[in-house]
Amino acid sequence: MPAVAVIMGSKSDEPKVRPCVQILEDLGIDCLFCVSSAHRTPERTERIVREAEAAGCRVFICAAGMAAHLAGAVAARTIRPVIGIPITASSLAGMDALFSTVQMPSGFPVATVALDGAGAKNAAWLAAQILAIADDSLAKKLQAKREAMREEVENATLGE
Repeated sequence: MPAVAVIMGSKSDEPKVRPCVQILEDLGIDCLFCVSSAHRTPERTERIVREAEAAGCRVFICAAGMAAHLAGAVAARTIRPVIGIPITASSLAGMDALFSTVQMPSGFPVATVALDGAGAKNAAWLAAQILAIADDSLAKKLQAKREAMREEVENATLGE
């Protein structure tokens, strides 16, 4: 079983969540990438969490818009880290999803990242950092990526 499960509340969220999966894959981290809704398919969500955890999944990433209860529903069913990506999907410009994701009751934390694609990328980086605590090879990959980012900024030039 992959070390990370990435669960989206709707298939329509895929373009905003795909950058998360791409970063995980670039780092050599296997992930489950699936759709399940806290509201429309609660039994499926529970089964995915139960089966993934039993198979060794160590981090869950959940992306959802509007009421955005997916990350909280997953956090209620596991003690593994859960990272929430709020998705812009309503006239409230994602603020509904952000507040729903970040406002978890005590004892059921969800690490919440930014909205949409930027948040999806940071969810992948955060999951990788969590996994790197017990994986020196992954930690070295992360250090190398950070170094490449630093070099990119240092070598950037503006119009001459």
